[in-house]
Amino acid sequence: MLLRHAIGSVLRRLRQEQGTTLRQLSESSQISVPYLSEVERGRKEASSEILGTLCRVLDITERELLARVADEYAAHSAGRTVAGLHLVETPERRIDAPRRSVEVGPVEPAHRSALDSQLLAA
Repeated sequence: MLLRHAIGSVLRRLRQEQGTTLRQLSESSQISVPYLSEVERGRKEASSEILGTLCRVLDITERELLARVADEYAAHSAGRTVAGLHLVETPERRIDAPRRSVEVGPVEPAHRSALDSQLLAA
């Protein structure tokens, strides 16, 4: 997960918890709806000035925003998804996600270890 995805996710959640629409947030922050949408979806990296403005409008401190972003980032870093499978790191075995995507269909339990080997080798 990229940091901008965690920031966007937290901002969206805060906005929705307050029952505010993107249009309302746009009007009160003087930031365009398309740009806000891109930030919330993690497609744009908001500047510190933009984040400060959004924090003031959403009535949250920058410190609290960053704490929530850190929590979001940590939660997603603990478990990853590769090719539609949720992979989790355990103390006994570290699973690194391959850099390319692998498409797989439903996996029968008897074939799981073979699939694990293919994913780790990719």
